[in-house]
Amino acid sequence: MITLGHYLVLGAILFCVSVAGIFINRKNVIILLMAIELMLLAVNMNFVAFSSFLGDAAGQIFVFFILTVAAAESAIGLAILVLLFRNRATINVEELDTMKG
Repeated sequence: MITLGHYLVLGAILFCVSVAGIFINRKNVIILLMAIELMLLAVNMNFVAFSSFLGDAAGQIFVFFILTVAAAESAIGLAILVLLFRNRATINVEELDTMKG
């Protein structure tokens, strides 16, 4: 039988992998966005696990709102990346830090 602890451990592992992805790879913006999305999914897994364990649907409803905001964030982030790639011809974070206004 899979218990609440199994879900929480899996969520913690996913969260740690995403934090490691952010700290290890600081050059590619696309991988940074993917790591942030993985972090949000790990938190969502914990919400669903607690919601199922407690028998309350509020956590699962909250996950739908988080997924909606995450989808909008991804769309805006990718649109900004496309514009940056068109202007700078690179998505390297170290070369994007010198923006002029």
